[in-house]
Amino acid sequence: MAHLMEHGPVRHPNHQADDRLGEEVLVALRRIIRAIDMHSRYLAKHFGLTGPQLLVINQLHKAGSLSGSDIARAVSLSQATVTGILDRLEKRGLIRKVRSDVDKRRVMVSLTSQGLKLLDQAPPLLQASFLDQFDSLKPWERTLVLSALQRLVDMFDASRISAAPILTTDPIEDPGTDPVS
Repeated sequence: MAHLMEHGPVRHPNHQADDRLGEEVLVALRRIIRAIDMHSRYLAKHFGLTGPQLLVINQLHKAGSLSGSDIARAVSLSQATVTGILDRLEKRGLIRKVRSDVDKRRVMVSLTSQGLKLLDQAPPLLQASFLDQFDSLKPWERTLVLSALQRLVDMFDASRISAAPILTTDPIEDPGTDPVS
C-alpha cells in the first residue's frame, strides 16, 4: 500500500491509448469548428454574407415570398434575429419588403434580382453539404453519429444551450452584432 502512495495509482496499460483517443476526439472537434469558421470567413470575405443571412436568402429563393415570421419559423431563428438580418439584407438591396395585398398588416419579403444574382454566385450552405453526406449513411451509422454527438453535448454541459440547425461561427442571436453588414 505504501508503494501505491509513493508512486500514485497504478495505471492501466491502456491508459496512454485512452489519453490519445481523448486527444483525437478533441482534435476532431477542433477541425469541425475550424471548418465552420473558415466557411463563415469565406462567405464574409467573398460575398459579404453571414451564414444566417445566406440561410435566409436560400429560404426566400425556395419559397418565393414569405413574411418575416414565416422565415423565422422556416430557418429556426428568433423573430428578432430574422428582423435584423432582413434589415441588413434590405439595406444592401438583396431583398424587398412589400405590404401584403390580402392583409396590409403583413409585410412580405422576396429576393431582388441582385439577391438572386448573389445567390447564384454563393457556395452552398455548409449544412446542406453535411446533410447530403449524412443522408447517404446507413441508418445505424446516422444513429451512431447522433448518439455520439449528443453524448458530447452532455459532456460539455451544453444541453441547455439553444441552437438552430446552422453551421456558422457568426453570432446569430444578437442581430446588432452582425460583423459583416
